[in-house]
Amino acid sequence: MSAIAKYIDHTILKATTTEQDVVVLCNEAIKYGFAAVCIPPVYIEYAKKLLVGTDVQIATVIGFPLGYNSIPAKLTEIDDAIQHGAQEIDIVHNIAAIKNNHWEYAVAEVRACTELVHSKGGIIKIIIESGVLTDDEIIACCKAYALLGIDFIKTSTGFAETGATIHAVELIRKNTPNTIGIKASGGIKTVVFAKELLAAGAARLGCSASVAIVKEDKVA
Repeated sequence: MSAIAKYIDHTILKATTTEQDVVVLCNEAIKYGFAAVCIPPVYIEYAKKLLVGTDVQIATVIGFPLGYNSIPAKLTEIDDAIQHGAQEIDIVHNIAAIKNNHWEYAVAEVRACTELVHSKGGIIKIIIESGVLTDDEIIACCKAYALLGIDFIKTSTGFAETGATIHAVELIRKNTPNTIGIKASGGIKTVVFAKELLAAGAARLGCSASVAIVKEDKVA
């Protein structure tokens, strides 16, 4: 088994995702030993049945992919996702708030989401969409959110033009305590890039090309 598999959230978040896609995803996660599957909220309960008795975690997305849902809407999404069986919650923060310099709102949102996820025993990952932020904005997010008890900062949704980069991961790692993990996601298609992201400080990798990556790792 590939050593890199345990770092991977095996992901499918296309609008056209079908039940059969989720079956394949879950079976691959079991076969290759991926850390989690990351799926649309509508498939959480279905995936839970497919993964019963395994160590594979169920992750889903909230406020996805643009992040400008209201705080009450995101809290409702979180509550529903956890009730149906999600254990890890990947939330797109309010990018518009960052661009408007509305830091009080951004902090209030992340605090409320974190408190709810943790009250339900879940893990929270804040997707900052690093590809559309300046370095100063990324640093400010890291410093503000680090005080709120989040579990991970996640680089990207995979829907923006720029996904995970070594630079973004290094910048996040430099500006967050080691108690906060980094999930790199978006455009990770080779084992070389995956290993570079881990070396830069990532602790999780969100990939849709997961199987190809672990097969390449075995060959390498």
